[in-house]
Amino acid sequence: MIDSHAHIYAEEFEHDRDEVVQRAKDIGIKKILLPNIDLNSIKPMLATEAAYPDTCHSMMGLHPCYVNDNIEQDLEVIKAWFDKHNFIAVGEIGIDLYWDKTFQAEQEFAFREQLKWAKELALPVVIHTRDSIDQTLDILSQEQDGSLSGVFHCFGGSIEQAKAINQLGFHLGIGGVSTFKNGGMDKVIPELNLDYIILETDCPYLAPTPHRGKRNEPAFMQLVAQRIADLKEMPLEQVCAITDRNTEKLFQLK
Repeated sequence: MIDSHAHIYAEEFEHDRDEVVQRAKDIGIKKILLPNIDLNSIKPMLATEAAYPDTCHSMMGLHPCYVNDNIEQDLEVIKAWFDKHNFIAVGEIGIDLYWDKTFQAEQEFAFREQLKWAKELALPVVIHTRDSIDQTLDILSQEQDGSLSGVFHCFGGSIEQAKAINQLGFHLGIGGVSTFKNGGMDKVIPELNLDYIILETDCPYLAPTPHRGKRNEPAFMQLVAQRIADLKEMPLEQVCAITDRNTEKLFQLK
């Protein structure tokens, strides 16, 4: 399995990161993909990648929750990193209308700007869409010229939204929310096209049941894969094989 979205560089893992990576390997996770958040996360993210070079691969982007009125300067710093390091994606980018809509216009500007980078660099994008799937789809439909690819990370939307995302050529990142009793994904996942699904944890957040409310980690992704297998009425090995293939292709992993 591949954990396509994990923040194991976060301070929540400072005291036991080696053990966390080892537990992931022990249950068959071969790659852990690291999305950037803001200017302060770059250094710990790259240090984590350097510590586990065969396992961890970094992305570069500005998360919408860290967009403010200093957006142009922040984007300039973020973009400069693409000349210094090989990243597998532009991410984590997008729109978040859950916490605060003060900088919605700036978020949309940052999103479009980073989509432009993805086109120029021929890289996929990893998109954060909390309370903003429809707004994001609207922008993507304008920006999609056939060259954009990527994933709606932490997907928790409707079947109709999933189909619209797939029609634009984008994948769905399925994580711990799929295991929540009242998450609603039990009705959605059986209808999803498995060829557009990739697995993720978003650790340390959104730990799957029965670990909900605790620190999430890549090893818990096995519970997500099993949940999809149960809802799809498919063997776990088949779910893992297909989602692995999807992730390797999307991020051009070798």
